[in-house]
Amino acid sequence: MNFRPLKTIPFSLLACGAGFVQGQEDDIYELITTAIHVRSSETALPVTVLTGDELHNAVRATLGDTLAGQPGISNASFGPAVGQTVIRGQQGRRVMNLSNGIPNADASGNSADHAQTVEAILANSIEVLRGPSTLLYGGGAIGGVVNVIDRRIATSLPSAPSFAIEARHDTAASLDTIVGSLDFDSGNLVWHFDGVHREWNDLEIPGLAIDTRYLEEAHKEEEHEEEHEGEEHHGEEPENTNGYIANTGGKTTSGTAGVSWIFDNGYLGFAVSDLDNTYGLPPGAHGHADHEGEDHEEEHEEGEHDEDDHAPEALGEDFVYIDMQRTRYDINGQWRNVAAWAETIDYRLSHTDYRHAEIEGNGEIGTRFSNQSWQHRLQITHTDTPERHGVLGLQHSTEEFAALGEESFIPVTDISSTGLFLVEDFHAMAATIEIGGRFNLDEYSPLGSAAPDTDFRTWSLSGSALWDLTPQSTLGISVSRAQRAPSVEELYSNHGLVDPEDCVIHFATGACEVGNTNFDEETSLNTDLTLYLDYGRFSATITGFYNSFNDYIGQVSTGEEVDGFPVRTYQQDDARFFGIELDANIAINDLTTLRLFGDTISGSFDSNGDAPRMPPNRLGAEVTLDGNLWTAYLTVIHALEQDKPGDFELGTESWTRMDIGANYTFETVGPGELMLFVKARNLADQEIRLSTSYLRGFAPEAGRSLETGIRYRF
Repeated sequence: MNFRPLKTIPFSLLACGAGFVQGQEDDIYELITTAIHVRSSETALPVTVLTGDELHNAVRATLGDTLAGQPGISNASFGPAVGQTVIRGQQGRRVMNLSNGIPNADASGNSADHAQTVEAILANSIEVLRGPSTLLYGGGAIGGVVNVIDRRIATSLPSAPSFAIEARHDTAASLDTIVGSLDFDSGNLVWHFDGVHREWNDLEIPGLAIDTRYLEEAHKEEEHEEEHEGEEHHGEEPENTNGYIANTGGKTTSGTAGVSWIFDNGYLGFAVSDLDNTYGLPPGAHGHADHEGEDHEEEHEEGEHDEDDHAPEALGEDFVYIDMQRTRYDINGQWRNVAAWAETIDYRLSHTDYRHAEIEGNGEIGTRFSNQSWQHRLQITHTDTPERHGVLGLQHSTEEFAALGEESFIPVTDISSTGLFLVEDFHAMAATIEIGGRFNLDEYSPLGSAAPDTDFRTWSLSGSALWDLTPQSTLGISVSRAQRAPSVEELYSNHGLVDPEDCVIHFATGACEVGNTNFDEETSLNTDLTLYLDYGRFSATITGFYNSFNDYIGQVSTGEEVDGFPVRTYQQDDARFFGIELDANIAINDLTTLRLFGDTISGSFDSNGDAPRMPPNRLGAEVTLDGNLWTAYLTVIHALEQDKPGDFELGTESWTRMDIGANYTFETVGPGELMLFVKARNLADQEIRLSTSYLRGFAPEAGRSLETGIRYRF
């Protein structure tokens, strides 16, 4: 695990890596280093980098599940097709997901049931900044940044053509995945092609899908409602399946093509990628089938399902599934050694056409979501002296977010965001100091709605220092003041609601959600203190953090109900989050390495008790055997019970997960190498319910499973 002070300033995270077929750890460090403006500095910021074999062993179908085993990082699942990254208890709009340094413009932050439009299996590396990273990326990074790096746009000429193809099968959901990549040059042009196809069935689990405690709570609520004459409970208890989660199959297909022109002091590239993702929502999660009225068909503004939409055979007719499409266009360019005042000039342009339909088994469309986005980023790095470097940048984005149909609880809104940032670092003797600031203007303009236009001006400042205490130990401290503008959901959900009975239910979270247009900016004051130790065969990183929020926007359960659904209002309250993260490696001998890791986090509001959906405290150990042509590993993670789930929420039990895997490489297969691998997960067949998930009571994680695969590359 690369979890130590890196020889880089990772703020930018703009480099394009070398695809899933070629990544090497040293290459990644050099790419990150040259991506901004330094070559030999260090940073005090907590950063995690997954690459090479470690990334290959960790890759899952979703980004959140891929990263869930790292300290300070968890997964918020919504069935097997959706896994959102949780950093130090923050998720959704507070964690910014990037693809090669540009935000992924989709609807994953809008709702817990919306999948992210990024393929972890195609990544050459995944970088995570834990804690506020708003300086270069804006308020959406107030909780952290996840940057997935691939090689869709090459930055240099390859030494030789490269090709890879991989196939894997996982028994947990009969999941079949095939992925391929091809890179070659013709003169000064570098071409890239990749593709992924994935199909799966219902997820197999140990025991019942629905936690019996949730059924008991539901029965109590029904008995309470029966005592009130004239009140009617519209919800129906979903079938509690045993050994599997119904309606969780799906299919994903994605492809990317890119070309780069490489010249003496830079490059210019273009890429287009397309994604088609169809997946089912677990029963009890969405609620259409259980809560439709007599006039249900008349409520559909969109009419019958379009001919190009399709429900996989694995999805039942009485359930709800999501049919998602996304097309993204990228233009990246860099001009190096421009002048004394500009070491590099980088420009990135991205346009995303995102849309998905939430469709019932009878073909009726409940809601259409769309997001048309343009992202621009200009960055200039400079080197005044060997002791001082800096980066100045401008970022601008425009979006039109829309949710039309039965679940349209947010008006169509034009969103504009403009940010100006400056970061500088200084080197003196045994110390490295970094300082920076950012100003952001965010504007919201609802269309065809009585909701008012709003705008927010936010300021973020950050400073960090790193001292070499001894040749074997380094102390780092990072302090940041970060601000975030409220999101479109937090402002406009069910705007103007007077009578709760008129609330438009958000079936993904099973609640009536109510926003507030009078919100102020959210302000965070975060401190990280990190000790890095390196004694040769023993190395460790220990981080403590304290994050204090003013006007933190949280979704709080009120205890009230509408037609059997809980009412949750977005409220502002001061909040505190603090915790400790540990990652230690012990080289027992030349063959065997022992890794110990763990994290703990607590979160609470000043007026509303414990913060909901907090990760549990975790402890883990991993033993890795690394031979010449083979590797093997055993990982054990124990999570304690989450007995502070938040008001009107149910906690989760403790669990222990044990995974084991092995790879073997044949070097002399034609011009390349052939790898066979096998991974067994959750060997004890534990019932695992994630406290970070809205669906913890309805959809546990996979039971015991076996994944086998083969990969060929040259």
